[in-house]
Amino acid sequence: MRPLTVVNAATATFECTFGRGCDGLCCRNGEPSVTAAERARIDAVLPRLLPPRRPAARPGGAPGGWLGDGQKLGLPMARVVDDWCVFFNQGCALHKLGAADGDFARYKPIQCVLFPLEPNGDGTWYVRQRGYDGEEWDDLFCLNPANTAVKAVDALAAELAVAADLGPAFTWGEASTAVPVAPAATGG
Repeated sequence: MRPLTVVNAATATFECTFGRGCDGLCCRNGEPSVTAAERARIDAVLPRLLPPRRPAARPGGAPGGWLGDGQKLGLPMARVVDDWCVFFNQGCALHKLGAADGDFARYKPIQCVLFPLEPNGDGTWYVRQRGYDGEEWDDLFCLNPANTAVKAVDALAAELAVAADLGPAFTWGEASTAVPVAPAATGG
């Protein structure tokens, strides 16, 4: 594993409370960008993803039919249906399927795998926190350091391992080359 510098590691806290008070707010209006490799992985398991999706999110079951019209980072984004990511149904269907197949990150877009980690673009990373570096998501209580004493570097071991494998030079612009492999299932 490559060394990974997380600039706010000493102070950042994080605890995913999905299923323990959080209904998956990070997936509400979630539109992660999707690389060509990620799209191919998702399309390959799409028949297995249809039953666990919400009924309103099942239309668009053809390859690529789950993508929206917009773009982020020059890439297509997952659709939002009734205010939720198309793959959200009491948790992430991509996460659940990947965990069942031995790797929670296997099918998830890299933006979802790494959340709440962000590359700084200078070889370092940071944990998104309310009030840190202009964080925009003030409604996510998991990003509020006052809500938990759990050190982010402990809670995010699997996500940090993926980030370390991507290397210090990773940026979202290089996401098309990212193929996440994570050691353990975490989060929702």
